[in-house]
Amino acid sequence: MVVAKKVAKRSVDRNYMRRVLRELFRKQQMQIAALDLVIRVMKPFNHQDFTQLEQEFTELLFRLKRAAAKDAAVAQSESHHV
Repeated sequence: MVVAKKVAKRSVDRNYMRRVLRELFRKQQMQIAALDLVIRVMKPFNHQDFTQLEQEFTELLFRLKRAAAKDAAVAQSESHHV
């Protein structure tokens, strides 16, 4: 997880963002395939934004899961053609 000083100047704010993202990841961990993820915060958020952030995080994981399934299907069909 990367929270740059450009996003949040105070370390307290950056650490809060990391804790929130870590918790969201922990909640969704079972749904994520064995992937390495890099999460880079692009804009600051605080506790009032938690619901929206949770929805965005869930949507991103859904899209990631769908793309991974699509890639796996393509790889499997290519292996059958060889």
